[in-house]
Amino acid sequence: MRVEKSLHSLTGKLLLTIGTLMLVGSTLFWYFLLKHQEKELLENSVKYAYSFVDYVKKSTRYGMMTANKLLIQQTIEAIGSSEGIRNVRIVECTGRIDYSSNPADVGKTLDKNRPPCSGCHGPAGKTRDSAIVSFSKDSDDMRVLKIIHPIYNEKPCYTAACHFHTEDKKMLGIIEAEVSLAHLDMSIKNQGIAITIYILIFLFVISVALCTILWNLVSTPVSLLKQGMERVAGGDLDYTLTINTRDEMGDLANAFNAMTADLKKAKNELLEWGNTLEKKVDDKTRTIQMAQAQLIHSEKLASLGRMAAGVAHEINSPLTGIVTFGHLLLKRFPPGSQEREDVEVIIEQANRCSNIIKGLLGFARASAAEKAPVNINDVLDRSLNIVRNKADFFNIKLVTEFDDSLRRVKADASQLQQVFLNMIMNAADAVEGKGTISIITKNVIEDNTEFVEIEFRDTGTGISEENIEKIFEPFFTTKPVGKGTGLGLAVSHGIVLDHGGKLLVKSKPGEGTSFFVKFPADKEKP
Repeated sequence: MRVEKSLHSLTGKLLLTIGTLMLVGSTLFWYFLLKHQEKELLENSVKYAYSFVDYVKKSTRYGMMTANKLLIQQTIEAIGSSEGIRNVRIVECTGRIDYSSNPADVGKTLDKNRPPCSGCHGPAGKTRDSAIVSFSKDSDDMRVLKIIHPIYNEKPCYTAACHFHTEDKKMLGIIEAEVSLAHLDMSIKNQGIAITIYILIFLFVISVALCTILWNLVSTPVSLLKQGMERVAGGDLDYTLTINTRDEMGDLANAFNAMTADLKKAKNELLEWGNTLEKKVDDKTRTIQMAQAQLIHSEKLASLGRMAAGVAHEINSPLTGIVTFGHLLLKRFPPGSQEREDVEVIIEQANRCSNIIKGLLGFARASAAEKAPVNINDVLDRSLNIVRNKADFFNIKLVTEFDDSLRRVKADASQLQQVFLNMIMNAADAVEGKGTISIITKNVIEDNTEFVEIEFRDTGTGISEENIEKIFEPFFTTKPVGKGTGLGLAVSHGIVLDHGGKLLVKSKPGEGTSFFVKFPADKEKP
């Protein structure tokens, strides 16, 4: 596999862009960090200089108060001999050096127009009485901190007997100190080198990691996709990509594999259609012939239904006589006797037969379609009364969960009963005479519209995915010959749509099937 490596590739552009951003960001970070550290160290050195001057004042205070010049000079020389101290001097306001860490400077007079006097004496003759801090470089290019701090005329000075300072004199002189910052410069230099090394190591590690990540996550998958496209464009529809990542690249690979599979399937179907067109025509012809046979069979069933309705009507009269004479017989037997109990059983079973026949006659009776507010629960009860005593339902458990607050629907009750009976009979066929059929009603809201939903759930074998899309087609059935016509669901689907409803199905092979019948709720509440 060849992976694109040029700067015009996606990986090259990403590496160049991210690398540039990292380099610029790291450089700015390095620069501001060094400047910040240098600023902090210089500020600390200034604080140290103030502390040092204060230390000089306190060290010479006793000598000043006792006018012991020898002690002051020795103290200044001792302080000046400390490491990093280049020079310490005490200068009078007249410019005369009274004490110095360099004894050769004692007694010299400084020019007021030259440092350090020029720092205090302005061009207009004004005198500054605040400390002056400045930085310079020595011959070794090391920083030197110079501080000029005024010596104020304090009360102990102008009240002491040994001094000649008057109270109105504000400043007596200055303390001038020069401190070498060579250690500070070396520390800044070493820290700068260390920070530079750390940043370079960081850039190297991040660059290696970034290149590795982009190579594995971008370059390789993109090259594989490009190669796959070229193979598919060349006609190799069996080529698949193997990118096992849970990201967009993995999704692209899966989409690519799905696309090639669909293309291959479509190509094979086209070839198959081209090679077996005559066979498909023959199959469709046989399908039409089977549909015609099922239509004839359906007409037979319709004729049989009309005849059964007539027979049921004729049976209803003898049943009425049985019930009547049964009630007359009850009067001849005392309560609690075996004979009376037997007659009661006869009356009960006769009434049961009569109710079944009445329901069958009501369902079979032809009437003009007339839509009116209907209680779905009542229609379901009448439908269940027709089938619950059939032999096919003896080992089937019927579970009903009817919502008492169910909204009414505007529909033709006889047509709804036809739909419900078909759903119940199909569920009974699915469970093959043993299992559970659940019928559940409830109010639902979909797209801000109120519906009444009836669910018919069975524990049968379910419907395969290849058949679930065909179940509403006329004459399609999975039942054996003679047991189904393939019209029940098609007719039911048409009735539901005519009432503005929906007929949906959910099924998993081996887990059962659920049919959902939904009708718009009547806007006029009872």
